[in-house]
Amino acid sequence: MLAEIAQSLSETSGVPYWVCLVAVKTLIAAAVFLPAISVLAMLSIWAERKVAGHIQGRLGPTHVGPFGILQSLADGLKLLGKEDLVPAGADSFLFRLAPYLAFAPVLAAFLAIPFGPQFVFEAGLNVGLLYLLAILGVEVMGVILSGWASNSKWAIYGAMREACQMVSYEIPLGVAILCGVLVAGTLNLVELGYLQGGGIQTWLFFQNPFIFIAFFIYFIASLAASKRAPYDLPEGESELVAGFHTEYSGLRFSFFFFAEYAGMFVVGCIQAVLFLGAWNSPLGPADPVYVVLGYDPVRVGGEYLTGQYAGVTAWPDIASLMGLKGGALGLFILNLYGMTMVIGKALLVVFIHMWIRWTVPRIRIDQVMHGCVKGLLPISLAMLVGTAIWISLVQPAPDVRGAYAVTTTYVAHLTGEVGTLQIVTQWVLTIIGVGLFGFYALIIFGAMISRRSAPRKGMFEDVMPVGNEVAFTRGSGYENEEQRSLKQA
Repeated sequence: MLAEIAQSLSETSGVPYWVCLVAVKTLIAAAVFLPAISVLAMLSIWAERKVAGHIQGRLGPTHVGPFGILQSLADGLKLLGKEDLVPAGADSFLFRLAPYLAFAPVLAAFLAIPFGPQFVFEAGLNVGLLYLLAILGVEVMGVILSGWASNSKWAIYGAMREACQMVSYEIPLGVAILCGVLVAGTLNLVELGYLQGGGIQTWLFFQNPFIFIAFFIYFIASLAASKRAPYDLPEGESELVAGFHTEYSGLRFSFFFFAEYAGMFVVGCIQAVLFLGAWNSPLGPADPVYVVLGYDPVRVGGEYLTGQYAGVTAWPDIASLMGLKGGALGLFILNLYGMTMVIGKALLVVFIHMWIRWTVPRIRIDQVMHGCVKGLLPISLAMLVGTAIWISLVQPAPDVRGAYAVTTTYVAHLTGEVGTLQIVTQWVLTIIGVGLFGFYALIIFGAMISRRSAPRKGMFEDVMPVGNEVAFTRGSGYENEEQRSLKQA
């Protein structure tokens, strides 16, 4: 679609095609992705405060807007009015550059994420996963630079912690992603989405026991990549004041928070696309929306992966090849439904990040390094070797010939042309995964329905004042100073 718009502008204005294409993409990135990231970050900050409040027996934001949802907007307006300070001993240029260097890569990462079969800015990026890993690595440089340029010992400590943490945890993070790449046979994010359309049992998360464990390795490493508890040592407000952004104020301070929460969403999107079926419904072809639209994800996925959609860019033509009802409108509805799937799965990962932050305490830096070097790293390498062995012994080779001839990706999992052991493994892992999800969903549901009947929690037996209740009453075991002295005598 973007290519057609650029071509039309080029023919109308006489400007070279590539100039029009760059201008159109830049305009869309500025007009669509930048506001979307801003809104997403504000809502995530509000959600974090609400989740923290309910976990701690509080309500969180309540007064600014319905359910306090506009609290983040009010905080943002307040930050705009604050003075932008630069410490006297700081490197002024690098100090001002760091917040933008932390935020810009997150914006660039959104351009490669497929929110639907056609809702993707760069569909032809054949190294999409490597691109996202590289972009997230640049975001880390913004954090390190901010601490170094501040010329403050607290900020430098936070920056050094980030350097140690990320250099270590990027290795198991990348190895876990390689496990998925071995199973899928592609680095293209769109192909990864089409490959997992046969139902929940075809999601890469459930392909073999080794990638099942690699999913959790990626999740743990992603906590460190997002600077989330228990790996939030670069901030460390209890011992480093605020860590790497101690000296920042006003709008520049907000950029770091926007980058953190948008980065959490990007990490969740990568996990959703690589392991959790991307835009596909867990019901596969039996999904009611797919049935109404006449969409068969197995057939369409096989055709796309074998190059039958190559060169087709017009939405009516794509809808016709897919056999969708309603033409371009049906294709738009399909992509909109897929976008809700990707966003929903990513937000589920973000919610778990928040849950862990307000449940698990921060660990020491030596424990952080020990957990990576002696824990995640050897386990991730074992999973990589196990995945390779599984592929060679159980999973079909990438040049399998069946309903769809292909030489690059593992279409056999999508079309069902796999052995009995592979099918049994997929369904067993699916049952285990769904069971784990159901267990934690029941915990959340139980906490929600019992929150009003739960007893008031406190560290002391004395009844402390709450609202317009009694001011103060002594507990039954209270003894005044005279009684305690007589007892000691």
